[in-house]
Amino acid sequence: MTAATLPALLVANATEHPGGVAMREKRRGIWASRTWADYATDVRILAAGLTELGFRRGDKLAVIGDNRPALYDTMLATQALGGLPLPLYQDSNAEELGFVVAHSDARVVVAEDQEQVDKLLALGDGIAAVEHIICVDPRGMRAYTDPRLVLHSEIVERGREADRADPGRFDAEVAAGKPSDIALISYTSGTTGQPKGVMLSHAGFLTIVEKFLVAESRWQEGREQFFSYLPMAWVGDTIFSLAFALRGRFTVNIPEEPETVTRDLREVGPTIFLAPPRIWENVLRDVEVRMQDATWIKRRIYRSFIDRAARNEADRMQGDRPHRSAGARVVDRAGEVLLYGSLRDQLGLGRVRSAYAGGAALGDEAIQRLRGIGVNVKQLYGSTEMGLVTLTPDDDVVPDTVGRPLPGVDITVSDDGEVLVRSDSLFDGYYKNPEATTAAMTPDGFFRSGDCGYFDAEGRLFVLDRAKDVAKLADGTTFAPQIIENKLKFSPYIREAVTVGDGRPFVAALINIDIGSVGKWADKHSVSYAGFTDLSGKAAVYDLVATEIDRVNAGLPDALRIRRFLCLHKELDPDDAELTRTRKLRRRLIGERYAVLIDALYGETAAVQARITVTYEDGRVAESEALVPVRTLDSYDANGAGTVAAPVEGTASR
Repeated sequence: MTAATLPALLVANATEHPGGVAMREKRRGIWASRTWADYATDVRILAAGLTELGFRRGDKLAVIGDNRPALYDTMLATQALGGLPLPLYQDSNAEELGFVVAHSDARVVVAEDQEQVDKLLALGDGIAAVEHIICVDPRGMRAYTDPRLVLHSEIVERGREADRADPGRFDAEVAAGKPSDIALISYTSGTTGQPKGVMLSHAGFLTIVEKFLVAESRWQEGREQFFSYLPMAWVGDTIFSLAFALRGRFTVNIPEEPETVTRDLREVGPTIFLAPPRIWENVLRDVEVRMQDATWIKRRIYRSFIDRAARNEADRMQGDRPHRSAGARVVDRAGEVLLYGSLRDQLGLGRVRSAYAGGAALGDEAIQRLRGIGVNVKQLYGSTEMGLVTLTPDDDVVPDTVGRPLPGVDITVSDDGEVLVRSDSLFDGYYKNPEATTAAMTPDGFFRSGDCGYFDAEGRLFVLDRAKDVAKLADGTTFAPQIIENKLKFSPYIREAVTVGDGRPFVAALINIDIGSVGKWADKHSVSYAGFTDLSGKAAVYDLVATEIDRVNAGLPDALRIRRFLCLHKELDPDDAELTRTRKLRRRLIGERYAVLIDALYGETAAVQARITVTYEDGRVAESEALVPVRTLDSYDANGAGTVAAPVEGTASR
């Protein structure tokens, strides 16, 4: 199939496969289907309605809300008119929205519901360039009088009339689109500062798709089911829910609400599934938590078989494929019957043939467990600026690798260890920021990823961490914090972990407990508590966390073992700017905000007084204080402090 733009792909699908199911959405407990013909008609009518508002080629339109057909329609309608859509994170606060909407020069914002409209109206003159705010769900807004407000249903009705009056206009607009046109402005998560608007072309998206289809042999055009639940503002969702779905004619399934994702996922049973590490970690954590309430026989069966599955996969990933005796094969088959199959079904992954981890590194223990129970999860590598540039083949999954370069993608590693990428799918620059665009590229056309990595002898790419985050202990031992943090977060009791030690004598950690799993553990062990802060400071909880850290330390060389830790008195939160909206650590800000706690990790004190600052979505700030214990691990041998050992594979200086 040849098409110059994403809307052109939609039109082609509607023409060649009008009755195929393009999208399904759950409404009031019932899955409603939409064909390719209906999909194209809805986009056509909405495009006509936007035209009636005065929307023209080159205009910008912001979209904010949960995954909804109307919002995907809006993005395609905007592209069909030659405009530039920019999806925003639905959990952004008003200040974050205000920056992106103002910086992008958006003339129109399409908001899902009252919650999102309220954020926009609270910005006042901060988004003075916005002429229209289109609301999809008008519930609760009868008394709103802002002249910029218009209902989505009104735009659709005006569009229907305009399309009847000039039925050829939409086709002419789509035909005028060129592959080089900007298809999307995707704002980065802003780990080190304000987000940057990444301009991505139709040609870039379509190139990613074609390269990926060459490397991924499992996909069958017109037969795949995809579950669309990740934030629309994340470029990974755009690539899968729009680009891949249009090119491969996937059926995109949209859950009823964010709260029903787990249940709806089981009902859909997708064949393709994408998740960032935090989702995969949550999946494994939830299983562990549920097993705490199971009968002893179920817990025994689970623990026996899940550990066996992980060991088998670890052996396979290490290249150790011993002959399986008849008895071992029988036990493995019993595991499939008693645990693995039912567990995959309960997770909604029973039909998945291709599962992907993208957006950040997924720990090797998590991959081993998932693949061990039969989930074909593989690492991807890319970024907003690069799109997807690597894929792990089904038969070549090894610990910590993100796979091999896609066909036609040139990846190299600079002398200082930075991963450099050259491809015709790269971004077209940062919006209104030519200086940053120039700085991001090498003279010979490679994009500076900012990631530290290396290739092994077989050509697999290993990405360790952000280059600026790779740390060096006082004795010169280099380590990648993310690698150790991923191992810590494999624990069901640890939600977030921040490892520190740059310029210090040893590695230490700030731990965020998982309130759900630790809370259940506390209830079971008669540990009373009053909220997160109280629970995180309990001695019994510190003992629990220490056991989990000891497990991680056992697999680390002495020089990189965690010597001291503390449990943070509050959850790291995007609303407090400690995490990005994709839940990546903002290390610099965390280092500044928790400097007193970090210093205490390297002092003699057993506890430190810390201030708690919490920011709510409406902008309110609450402050209080807490006494945070600091624990030295019992397994720490003071006589071994400072011993230089060979670093974990892939963490050495390059």
